[in-house]
Amino acid sequence: MPKTKRAAPNRLTLLGRSETKLPASPAEACLETFPNPARRNYWIHFETDDFTSLCPVTGQADFARIDIDYLPDRSCVESKSLKFYLASYRNERAFNEAVTNRILDDFVRACSPREAIVTAQFSARGGIALTVRAQFPDKNSKKAGRNGR
Repeated sequence: MPKTKRAAPNRLTLLGRSETKLPASPAEACLETFPNPARRNYWIHFETDDFTSLCPVTGQADFARIDIDYLPDRSCVESKSLKFYLASYRNERAFNEAVTNRILDDFVRACSPREAIVTAQFSARGGIALTVRAQFPDKNSKKAGRNGR
Protein backbone atom coordinates (compact mmCIF):
# COMPACT_ATOMS: atom_id res chain seq x y z
CA MET A 1 0.00 0.00 0.00
CA PRO A 2 1.48 3.39 -0.93
CA LYS A 3 1.99 6.09 1.63
CA THR A 4 -0.35 9.07 1.58
CA LYS A 5 0.38 12.62 2.61
CA ARG A 6 -2.06 15.45 3.06
CA ALA A 7 -0.16 18.68 2.72
CA ALA A 8 -0.59 22.38 2.31
CA PRO A 9 0.50 23.37 -1.22
CA ASN A 10 3.82 24.70 0.08
CA ARG A 11 4.56 21.38 1.85
CA LEU A 12 4.26 19.01 -1.11
CA THR A 13 7.46 16.96 -1.30
CA LEU A 14 7.60 16.03 -5.01
CA LEU A 15 6.34 19.09 -6.86
CA GLY A 16 9.18 21.38 -7.97
CA ARG A 17 11.93 18.91 -7.12
CA SER A 18 13.66 17.50 -10.19
CA GLU A 19 16.13 15.40 -8.17
CA THR A 20 13.38 13.14 -6.79
CA LYS A 21 13.81 9.48 -7.86
CA LEU A 22 11.01 7.23 -9.02
CA PRO A 23 9.83 4.72 -6.40
CA ALA A 24 10.80 1.09 -7.06
CA SER A 25 7.29 -0.24 -6.40
CA PRO A 26 3.74 1.00 -5.67
CA ALA A 27 4.29 0.15 -1.99
CA GLU A 28 7.13 2.68 -1.89
CA ALA A 29 5.19 5.37 -3.79
CA CYS A 30 3.49 8.30 -2.08
CA LEU A 31 0.23 9.79 -3.33
CA GLU A 32 0.21 13.35 -2.03
CA THR A 33 -2.93 15.42 -1.64
CA PHE A 34 -3.83 19.04 -1.08
CA PRO A 35 -7.04 20.65 0.21
CA ASN A 36 -9.86 20.87 -2.32
CA PRO A 37 -10.00 24.55 -3.32
CA ALA A 38 -13.70 24.51 -4.26
CA ARG A 39 -16.96 23.74 -2.48
CA ARG A 40 -18.94 22.75 -5.56
CA ASN A 41 -19.04 19.31 -7.15
CA TYR A 42 -16.67 19.02 -10.10
CA TRP A 43 -14.84 16.21 -11.85
CA ILE A 44 -11.08 15.89 -12.28
CA HIS A 45 -9.69 13.80 -15.14
CA PHE A 46 -6.15 12.35 -15.30
CA GLU A 47 -4.90 10.40 -18.29
CA THR A 48 -1.65 8.82 -19.36
CA ASP A 49 -0.65 6.70 -22.33
CA ASP A 50 2.67 5.94 -20.65
CA PHE A 51 1.77 3.16 -18.20
CA THR A 52 3.72 -0.10 -17.96
CA SER A 53 3.48 -3.10 -15.69
CA LEU A 54 4.69 -6.68 -16.09
CA CYS A 55 2.83 -9.88 -16.85
CA PRO A 56 2.98 -12.02 -13.69
CA VAL A 57 3.66 -15.19 -15.70
CA THR A 58 5.98 -14.18 -18.56
CA GLY A 59 7.49 -10.97 -17.17
CA GLN A 60 6.76 -9.23 -20.48
CA ALA A 61 5.73 -5.58 -20.39
CA ASP A 62 2.04 -4.72 -20.50
CA PHE A 63 1.37 -1.23 -21.88
CA ALA A 64 -1.79 0.70 -21.08
CA ARG A 65 -3.61 3.98 -21.20
CA ILE A 66 -4.86 4.83 -17.71
CA ASP A 67 -7.74 7.27 -17.16
CA ILE A 68 -8.72 8.36 -13.66
CA ASP A 69 -11.88 10.40 -13.18
CA TYR A 70 -12.93 11.52 -9.73
CA LEU A 71 -15.27 13.80 -7.85
CA PRO A 72 -13.12 15.18 -5.02
CA ASP A 73 -14.37 15.63 -1.48
CA ARG A 74 -12.00 17.36 0.95
CA SER A 75 -8.73 16.72 -0.89
CA CYS A 76 -7.29 16.42 -4.39
CA VAL A 77 -4.41 14.24 -5.60
CA GLU A 78 -1.32 16.17 -6.65
CA SER A 79 -0.51 15.21 -10.26
CA LYS A 80 3.27 14.77 -9.98
CA SER A 81 2.86 12.31 -7.10
CA LEU A 82 0.32 10.42 -9.25
CA LYS A 83 2.84 10.37 -12.11
CA PHE A 84 5.49 8.86 -9.80
CA TYR A 85 2.97 6.41 -8.33
CA LEU A 86 1.91 5.15 -11.77
CA ALA A 87 5.56 4.91 -12.91
CA SER A 88 6.28 2.70 -9.89
CA TYR A 89 4.39 -0.14 -11.60
CA ARG A 90 7.09 -0.54 -14.27
CA ASN A 91 8.65 -3.51 -12.39
CA GLU A 92 5.42 -4.78 -10.80
CA ARG A 93 4.23 -8.23 -11.83
CA ALA A 94 0.44 -8.43 -11.73
CA PHE A 95 -2.57 -9.27 -13.86
CA ASN A 96 -4.16 -6.28 -15.57
CA GLU A 97 -7.35 -6.63 -13.54
CA ALA A 98 -5.39 -6.58 -10.27
CA VAL A 99 -3.38 -3.52 -11.35
CA THR A 100 -6.52 -1.54 -12.21
CA ASN A 101 -8.27 -2.38 -8.95
CA ARG A 102 -5.15 -1.63 -6.89
CA ILE A 103 -4.81 1.79 -8.52
CA LEU A 104 -8.43 2.54 -7.60
CA ASP A 105 -8.01 1.27 -4.03
CA ASP A 106 -4.82 3.29 -3.46
CA PHE A 107 -6.36 6.39 -5.04
CA VAL A 108 -9.48 6.17 -2.85
CA ARG A 109 -7.35 5.57 0.24
CA ALA A 110 -5.27 8.67 -0.55
CA CYS A 111 -7.99 11.27 -1.18
CA SER A 112 -11.36 9.76 -0.13
CA PRO A 113 -13.24 11.04 -3.19
CA ARG A 114 -17.01 11.10 -3.46
CA GLU A 115 -16.71 9.01 -6.62
CA ALA A 116 -13.85 7.64 -8.69
CA ILE A 117 -13.43 5.59 -11.86
CA VAL A 118 -10.21 4.04 -13.12
CA THR A 119 -10.20 2.82 -16.71
CA ALA A 120 -7.17 0.89 -17.97
CA GLN A 121 -6.94 0.12 -21.68
CA PHE A 122 -4.19 -2.47 -22.10
CA SER A 123 -2.58 -2.81 -25.52
CA ALA A 124 -3.31 -5.86 -27.61
CA ARG A 125 -1.30 -8.97 -26.95
CA GLY A 126 -1.90 -11.98 -29.15
CA GLY A 127 -4.48 -9.91 -31.02
CA ILE A 128 -6.67 -9.22 -27.96
CA ALA A 129 -6.83 -5.86 -26.18
CA LEU A 130 -8.20 -5.64 -22.65
CA THR A 131 -10.03 -2.80 -20.92
CA VAL A 132 -10.68 -2.88 -17.18
CA ARG A 133 -12.97 -0.35 -15.47
CA ALA A 134 -13.21 -0.15 -11.69
CA GLN A 135 -15.37 2.35 -9.80
CA PHE A 136 -15.92 3.69 -6.32
CA PRO A 137 -18.31 3.39 -4.70
CA ASP A 138 -19.10 -0.02 -6.15
CA LYS A 139 -22.66 0.62 -7.28
CA ASN A 140 -23.29 -3.08 -7.90
CA SER A 141 -22.11 -4.38 -4.51
CA LYS A 142 -25.59 -4.32 -2.96
CA LYS A 143 -27.12 -6.08 -5.95
CA ALA A 144 -24.37 -8.68 -6.28
CA GLY A 145 -24.56 -11.97 -4.51
CA ARG A 146 -21.66 -13.82 -2.93
CA ASN A 147 -20.19 -14.70 -6.31
CA GLY A 148 -20.66 -11.20 -7.72
CA ARG A 149 -23.54 -12.32 -9.93
